[in-house]
This record gives sequence, C-alpha cells and structure tokens, in this order.
Amino acid sequence: MHLEQWLVRLKQWAQSAGKREAQASRRTEQLRKTFASESKAEYQDLWAYQRTLEEQGVADYVLRREVKERKAVADAELEQLRVKEWRAYEQCNAEFRKQERYCKEQREVLRALEELKAQEKTMYELDHRKDQVMTVCKVAVANLAMWVRDYYFPPSYAQATWRRLLPFFQLPGTITQNACLVQVELRPFNDRALNRDLAVLCERVNQASPHLPDGRRLSFTIRPTCCILPAQKVPKIP
Repeated sequence: MHLEQWLVRLKQWAQSAGKREAQASRRTEQLRKTFASESKAEYQDLWAYQRTLEEQGVADYVLRREVKERKAVADAELEQLRVKEWRAYEQCNAEFRKQERYCKEQREVLRALEELKAQEKTMYELDHRKDQVMTVCKVAVANLAMWVRDYYFPPSYAQATWRRLLPFFQLPGTITQNACLVQVELRPFNDRALNRDLAVLCERVNQASPHLPDGRRLSFTIRPTCCILPAQKVPKIP
C-alpha cells in the first residue's frame, strides 16, 4: 500500500535526521572545546607579548598600538571558530526539527492505516506488525519527551534536543507514595547550572500539580546533599 511505503520512507528519514543531529551535536561540542582552548592560548600569548614590550621599555603609545593590533588578529581567528560552532549548533537544531516533523507525520500515517484497517471487511495478517508496534512506541516516547519539555522545563530549553534532555530523564531517585500522593525524590547533578534548571523543573511540575490516572497527585523534590570533610591534622611547628 502507498501509506505503508510512505511510513517506511518517513521512518528512514527520521533515522537519518537523528544521525545527522547526533553528528552535528558532537561537532558543536568539539568546536566549543576548541574555542575555549584557543581563546585561552591566544590571550596568554597576548599577555606575554605585552610583558615583553614593557621589559623592552617601548613607549606607552607604541605598546598600546602593538597590543591592540595583535588582539584584533587573535579576535578575528577566534570569531571564525565561533561562527563554525554556531553553524554546527544551528544544523543540530534543524535536524532535530526535521526528526520531530517526520515523527509527527508517522503518527498521522499510522492513524490513517488504523482507520483503513477498521473499514476493511477482511482481516489480513501483516508481517511487519512488530515494526509498527516499535514505531508507535518510539513516536510516543519522543512526543512525550517533547510535551514534558514544552510544559515543565525552563524557557531556555524551548529548542532543546533529546540529547540535552536525556540526563534529566536518566536521573536516579526514590519514590514514596500514599493514598493521595506519589513523591519522587531525585538525586541532584554534580553541576550547579544543571541543578538550577532541575530546581526550576521541579518547581514548575509542583505548581502544575499533575495527577496520575488513579487520582493521586505527583510531586517532585531534589534530594538534599551534604559534604562532610574529615578533620585534618595541623603539623606542629618545631
């Protein structure tokens, strides 16, 4: 059938877009690290060059001119790296949006197939039923993740890709429950910025006060952390 062929093609396109998104994400991260390293090296060289001119007794106006010209060259080189990083980041987002669109179209095709199946008088056994179930599950998981991102994550995550959201979904924790409440206590990250975002996420979930299908309210908290350092012996001064 035409719809089944279109579904296979959409699945292939979504997989290809996912691979390109992952490649662009890795390239963005590598360029970010390269920029940080190059920036540090460039400004260390600039500082050393300024010190050399000062030791040589160069006049102030000459020193300022030489340092300014050298800094301009360094900034131009760094800007090229920044542009490459931004292009890779834009490509990553573009491929992710393509993947989202293909997943949405897969869902529409699957719905159309189900409607046709319901209208058929004769039932035919399909050899690729397992693939269709897996496709439905993958599309459902992707849509659920995007829904959680749009409703509960901070505004800075509006264009976040699955790779950026995954650490939040993989956080370990504990669940306690009673007749009215299911409370999830998450273990915090080892990163301050991510913990700030996690705190906002928990706050937004608790403000929305979502309820499970059985009527119990769902609540998120972050496990408090403490760091106890062993006492150190102070050496005696002879």
